[in-house]
Order: sequence, then structure tokens, then C-alpha cells
Amino acid sequence: MRTLVFGKSGQVARALADLVENDTHFLFLGHGETDLSEPDAGGDAVAEYSPDVVINAAAYTAVDKAESKKGLAHNINAQAVERIAAACKNTGAQFIHISTDYVFDGNETGRYSETSITNPANAYGQSKLAGEEAAIAAYAETIVVRTSWIFSEYGSNFVKTMLRLARERNELSIVSDQIGGPTDARDIAKALLAIVGKKHRGGPGAGVYHFQGAPAVSWADFARKIFEINGNNTAVTAIPTSQYPTPARRPLNTVLDCAKIERDFGIGQPDWRASLRRVIDALKQKEERT
Repeated sequence: MRTLVFGKSGQVARALADLVENDTHFLFLGHGETDLSEPDAGGDAVAEYSPDVVINAAAYTAVDKAESKKGLAHNINAQAVERIAAACKNTGAQFIHISTDYVFDGNETGRYSETSITNPANAYGQSKLAGEEAAIAAYAETIVVRTSWIFSEYGSNFVKTMLRLARERNELSIVSDQIGGPTDARDIAKALLAIVGKKHRGGPGAGVYHFQGAPAVSWADFARKIFEINGNNTAVTAIPTSQYPTPARRPLNTVLDCAKIERDFGIGQPDWRASLRRVIDALKQKEERT
């Protein structure tokens, strides 16, 4: 199956590219080839390449900057997604769109299911929710995969930031009242391939699915585990969100109920601690080669 992937420089697309390394049926497009800030560009690419499957791993993810660049975030995260979905409907391509836990406000104390009420706490979340809704409205066969706290050996992410800061400081203050699920980009990529494969074999249809690493953890405890695995002695001081103000409000709880994706596709929740060890090992190997 010919598969078109948007967002080739992002963590998920790069992990996916590694998994399908020599598969010529995959085409990865980035900003240089398809500028999604021009909303029609994505749909035009689908029409041009006429793939069997489209995976949208592209997004405007600068959460704080989105507060002052709402138009740009909306263009990339909503309008472009709608155009891609509409083009997939026209060509009959399967469409999988990656979304975020930030569609929720974080005020609930339990797990969020796919049917939980959405209420984004910031402009980034609003743009991503608008993209979900626009895609499903344009193409009822759309599959939306919400995930969270993505980390990997690629690009910029919390794990790499913590490892860098550990080399510079002996103590770090990290927020402890935001709870979620760290998710390795490679695990997301594997889940996407599983969805594509089962869908191709006549599996479940459209809808919203949740996928994140387990168990739930705070940013502070996530940082502690990073330092433990990497062998750092950096001390972590837990602080409340109120002591770390940011332009965009962060939800306090984004623990997702992932039962549906396991039921429909047989995809279980990965243990982020095992995935974290893999990522840290990969980063060490990369350092040794340079």
C-alpha cells in the first residue's frame, strides 16, 4: 500500500521512517515539500500522489507560542487537516490523524475516555480539537489517535531536555501536579502500522482512539526516572504548576483510557519505562558514534 506521511521531521514520522526503512511504498513529506501553513497544500499533495493511506503526523506544537500565534496554529492544526481529510475522501484513502491529550482541560480526577467531554485549556488544544472535528466532518472514515507526552531520540522533547540540564545543574525544580502518560514515538509508530494493517484486512472503521504509555506519572517523577536510568545524580525538587507560570495553561490530569484501541486493534499500552531505557540507550550510542 502506498502510504503518505506528513510531518517527516517530527518525532513520530522519524520513528515511523526508521521502522519502514527500506519500504519504497512510504513517502514522507515535510515543511519543505508541503507547507501546511498554506491549508490547501496538504490536500493538494494527497490529490497529486493518490496514496492508499495518509498519516498526518504534522502539527504546530509550540504550546506557549500558539497563544500569540493562534492563526498559524489553526491553519496547520485545523484547516490543513480538514483539507487533507476531504482529499482522502475524494481519493478513498485511509486517513489517520494524530492528536493530543490537550483537547481536555485536565479537571477530571480519573481517566479520560474517547467519549469524555473535551474542553481545551489553551490555544494549542483548541486548534487540535478543531482539527479533529473538521477531519471527521469532512471524512467520516477518519481515524484520530490521541496521544501524549511524546519522547524519542529525535528532535526536542522532555527527555532530551532533562538530559541536557542534568549536565549543567545539580538540582532541578520540576512540576509535580501535572499527571499524564509519557509515550515513545516508536511505540506510536508501531501502533499506527498495526492500525493500518488491521484496517487493510477489514478491521474496525473510523473513530477516535487513545494511546499513551503507562503507568501514569508526574513530570517530576518522570524526570527522576530519566536521571535514574541515565545514572545522573541530579536532585529533583517537586513544585506545583503555580510556581512555574507559562503563557499557555497546562491541564493537570491527562491520563487517557486506552481500552478501546486494545479492544478494536489489539494494541496494548506500552510501559514507558522500558521505552525510556531504549531511547536513552539509543542516545548514548549516538554520542559514542560522534
